[in-house]
Amino acid sequence: MTNAWALSALWVGLALVATLLAIWFRISTALSEIVVGTVAQLVIGVMLGTSGLQGNTQWITFLAGTGAIVLTFLAGAELDPAIFRTKWREASAVGLAGFFGPFLGCTAIARFLLHWSIMPSWLAGVALSTTSVAVVYAVMLELGFNVTEYGKSILAACFINDLGTVIALGLIFSPFTVRTLVFVGVSAAAFAILPFLTPWFFRKYGGRVSELEAKYLLFLLFALGGLAVWAGSEAVLPAYLIGMVLAGTVGKDHALVRRLRTLTFGLLTPFYFIRAGSFVSVPALVAAPLVLLILFMAKSLSKAVAVYPAVRAHRYDGSAGAYYTLMMSTGLTFGTISSLFGLNHHIITQAQYSFLVGTVIASAVILTMIANAFFLPRHLLPHTHPHASRTAEQPAQQAAAAEEA
Repeated sequence: MTNAWALSALWVGLALVATLLAIWFRISTALSEIVVGTVAQLVIGVMLGTSGLQGNTQWITFLAGTGAIVLTFLAGAELDPAIFRTKWREASAVGLAGFFGPFLGCTAIARFLLHWSIMPSWLAGVALSTTSVAVVYAVMLELGFNVTEYGKSILAACFINDLGTVIALGLIFSPFTVRTLVFVGVSAAAFAILPFLTPWFFRKYGGRVSELEAKYLLFLLFALGGLAVWAGSEAVLPAYLIGMVLAGTVGKDHALVRRLRTLTFGLLTPFYFIRAGSFVSVPALVAAPLVLLILFMAKSLSKAVAVYPAVRAHRYDGSAGAYYTLMMSTGLTFGTISSLFGLNHHIITQAQYSFLVGTVIASAVILTMIANAFFLPRHLLPHTHPHASRTAEQPAQQAAAAEEA
């Protein structure tokens, strides 16, 4: 399909279908978009040829990447600095447990049970150690947990978990060069200056219909993302830190956050989630389902064994503890980034890539559905949110929109 507008209509139409399915089945829109992307790639690929959804088209790749960057930034901006200061011990304990458990466990499973070679096994450990900031934030936002101390604690633990993944990926696989030093130095300087520059800039020039604030933030995200790619890293990595350092400015400007959410969830993230689903090779998974099952169980169980005791130690019992653990067990953003890094650098094969991406997507879909269906801690939801009542009839998407209105 060479007609860009027809291809655009196809992708936005799939996003619309995914949203309707999410409303009907009362699941996260992000998860339905992943599933729709996987099914659509398979069906359209059979009907129209091997190109399918053409997820590697340059403009689709750009929109999907921008969606991941802005969504990750918003997740960071939702971290209340006061909550993070008071919850840093909890976030560190849960996040580090969530990293080291699957990192070591999945590496061992890949090496000794699946008989992968050493470097692909380490890559599997890195890719499956992640938790999905994108999925967790999307779920927290739709259910209303993003405004609660409980939800903010989960997001803080996700940040620590993925920080461990980023460091491990860099230390094991990425060459440490002068470019790395430049990236670290420029990023550190930016993170130190932005909390002071941004509020002054917004007060002096913001509040206009030209949306200067959005352009300013996108410039920062693209600039540091480009620097990260130049240094051999990934563009999405600085976004979370930028969100964190600007949480006191952007995070408290509810009108600006609402406008960014409209842009992100209305246009950008459907391309990211549908594209992530389209990369799963269903024939490869069907040909060796046991490998996928082993990796999925390795990720899920090693996460649960490591995270649940840390969660219980911070007095999260019953459904709250189980939900916390299941959210930490999801994977997507940094899991797919790590897997794609391994594929691009010839560390893993295409088949291994499909198994790893299939595993992180399965963890995002299956574990989140289980969490929301059986372990949703309704007593911790905002009292004004429909999901706080078991008799609620409104879907999560309508509730989130009503909460923001």
